[in-house]
This record gives sequence, structure tokens and C-alpha cells, in this order.
Amino acid sequence: MRRYWTVFIFSICPLLAQDSAPELDASLASAPGIVDEPELVEATPLAPFYSEATVATAKTSIYIGAVTLTMPPFTRESDVFSSTYTAKVFPLFFYNESGRISITLTDDDLRQLAAGQRVYFKGEAFSSKDEPRRVEGHADPANETSGKIKVRVWVSKNIELIFNTTYRFTGKSATAEVDESKTTAPASP
Repeated sequence: MRRYWTVFIFSICPLLAQDSAPELDASLASAPGIVDEPELVEATPLAPFYSEATVATAKTSIYIGAVTLTMPPFTRESDVFSSTYTAKVFPLFFYNESGRISITLTDDDLRQLAAGQRVYFKGEAFSSKDEPRRVEGHADPANETSGKIKVRVWVSKNIELIFNTTYRFTGKSATAEVDESKTTAPASP
């Protein structure tokens, strides 16, 4: 009996292996809604307030003290936000340093933030002595112009400082909207 099943299976396998998919009717290929190639969708331009970002002063604890990181507003050029930084270490003031920092965020990353999605980023920092620092983190938006940010800075191969703080996009239109709302007087009855 096994012999018959074996012969049956081997005799039917070539039939199963044949391409039995029906061919697409040529008239359907030109029908609307069926596209041969994906269309390129032009991305919407970014709002002008993405040209500058302000990050609040951040503080983290270390074994015997604390590190406070302050940065003036970041300015965006191409896909890179750049600024300078000052790190003050208390009570070990001789470890204080300053330098420059940059973080890469593409236009698509900024659109994800505007849509309310978490965005991961990478960057780099260099102390005033040109010592490199690896920078990584993520941003969680609260709204289109602000949110929370977690930044990890590697000051050496084995030492990582983690800063939790907030960010706000403060480019031209973001500050103009705030100024207009302050200066607009209520209508007289």
C-alpha cells in the first residue's frame, strides 16, 4: 500500500509544480487604479519654526555629584542641528568642560515628530580640547513644537551620562505666533 501512495505523490508533484497562476488580462493592466510603478509623492515643506530648537538645561547624577548641561539654542543647517555646550560637574569642578554638539534629524524625522511619533537620533560632540563624544537619544513629542528628549553622551568608552529634559522648536513662525497672541487686543464691545 505504501508503494502506491509513493507513486501517486511523485506522479502528482510535477502537476503541482507547474505555474497555474492565471495571466492578467491586458485590458485590466491599463485600468485606472492599477499602477505599474509607484508614483513619487512630493513631500510637504517643513514649517519655518524647525530652523531652531531650544533644549532646557539638563541635570544628571554621577557617583559623587551631579552634572549640569546647558546649551544655547540649536540652529538647523541641512539635516543637522548644531550648538555649543557647557557641562559643569559638581563638586568636581576640574572636570567642567565646554565644546560643540550636533544632532542629525532629517526632514522625515521632523515630520514624524509633528505626527506625534518617537524619533531616534544620533550625533556627536567635541570638547574644547577636541575630545570626541558620541551622542544618541530619542525625542517624544508633546505637540508639534515641543516635547521630551533623552540624550545619552559617552564621555569615554565606558562612561555614559543620561540627560532627560525638554525641547521646543523656536524658529521664526513659532516665536511670531506667541508674540502675536500677546499683542492682540480683545475686540471692543
